Amino acid sequence: MIELCGISVSVERTPVLRDLTLTVGAGEAVGVTGANGSGKSTLLRLLATLLSPAAGTGRALGSALGSRECERIRPHIGLIGHSPALYSRLTLAENLRFFCRLTGVDVSAVGAALDAVGLGRSADRPVDRCSQGMQRRAELARVILTKPTLLLLDEPHAGLDTGSAGLVDAIIDDVCERGGAAVVVSHDRARLDVAVDRVLDLRAGSLHDALPSATVVPGQGLR
Repeated sequence: MIELCGISVSVERTPVLRDLTLTVGAGEAVGVTGANGSGKSTLLRLLATLLSPAAGTGRALGSALGSRECERIRPHIGLIGHSPALYSRLTLAENLRFFCRLTGVDVSAVGAALDAVGLGRSADRPVDRCSQGMQRRAELARVILTKPTLLLLDEPHAGLDTGSAGLVDAIIDDVCERGGAAVVVSHDRARLDVAVDRVLDLRAGSLHDALPSATVVPGQGLR
């Protein structure tokens, strides 16, 4: 699903990712932790084909990153960023119907997707009158509609109450059971450990095996 070797990425001429290597197989979910500004969101944008590598080689869903081949795989990638990608003046249902028309997904499935995330009764509510958690669930409904092969999530549990947090795990499981893969960025290590198969730590622009969540790091406390 993903093969990165010696990847480097700069954003506005500032090096962010350096000599990064990552392999994610079919049916696998990988978590990524790291300090603020470590490059986690940049990594997701790279995998979503929104950024091109400055050095190294990388492939996602069989296509070379930074090449014209990426146009072929973009419809099969589902990205939920740190901030909701919703039009504030449109209702939840209108946002999803608009997205369906852009991507060729059956518009009639919008109602069922909103029901699946607990928003069926709020379908006609404008986004600017929705809580952060409702907006997050609406984006999860978008993933349900598109059934991506590669799922990329940036702090997916943010704003969700305890009862809704399981939606994220269920959607990750669905993607992996269909033979896809997921990369999940989160500061919430406890939830990450439940949702993914392994966790990596992004430090100094590169990925490293993460310490066990109960490991005490000198000078840093419980980690």
